[in-house]
Amino acid sequence: MPRTALTGAIASGKSAAAAVLEELGAVVVDSDVLAREVVAPGTPGLAEVVDRFGPGVLRPDGALDRPALGRVVFADAAARRDLEAIVHPRVRALAAEREAAAPPGALVVQVIPLLVETGQQDAFGTVLVVDVEPATQLRRLRARDGLDEEQAGARVAAQADRATRLAAADVVWHNDGTPEELRAQVVRWWRERSAT
Repeated sequence: MPRTALTGAIASGKSAAAAVLEELGAVVVDSDVLAREVVAPGTPGLAEVVDRFGPGVLRPDGALDRPALGRVVFADAAARRDLEAIVHPRVRALAAEREAAAPPGALVVQVIPLLVETGQQDAFGTVLVVDVEPATQLRRLRARDGLDEEQAGARVAAQADRATRLAAADVVWHNDGTPEELRAQVVRWWRERSAT
């Protein structure tokens, strides 16, 4: 079974595509979910984040204040690299554990938003990319996260450009339309893959 990765820009619809794949029978290992696990209260990851960024990135209940941390790291590339150095190795280790625990013969799809940015695309036999027009992406990002135009632009700029991501793709799903249109593309790929 070739290793399979799913990626796409922020607010492209990766989670929606992953949900369809999971419904169809794939084992989905989502790096965004794992990134939350490795900085959960009481973890060494959270302790290291607080050591680097200070107690201002914690909520009163001791959990990570993601918006506060986002304001820091999306305004400062060095801070973002420091955060990535804390989180990414822990996420990769946990993803490898989850992939190894999948049932024999299962299609494991690793959802990795920063697949291209971290140079991991060559580790996968199949790279699935959810693609979206930049204007649609910004509109969705602002609506989803309550960001102003500058904040949304900073988050988009922190990722690989669209052409670079598409160059790594074996399969591209376009997601400028409805959720049903995205679902149809995912289901079509699943059926074609299952038929071979």
